[in-house]
Amino acid sequence: MRYVLIILFILIAASVGFGFYIKSEDLKTGEFCIGIGIVALFFVWMPLFIYHRWRKRSFKDYMLTKENLDKMREAGKDKKL
Repeated sequence: MRYVLIILFILIAASVGFGFYIKSEDLKTGEFCIGIGIVALFFVWMPLFIYHRWRKRSFKDYMLTKENLDKMREAGKDKKL
């Protein structure tokens, strides 16, 4: 998954870079390449990246439950001492 994300990011960056390069010669094609790169970044790469980073984590660790609040209070008391 890591290598897929890296390769996909390089392809997206290349598309945006190519769009800026060709924009001086052909405005319509350049803006299209930039637009496709930005859309791919936010609708393809970003969800894959978020999934990759959060797939082995537990959401209960990040929720404010009574147990987690008690742990935070105990940790705060230990720091004061």
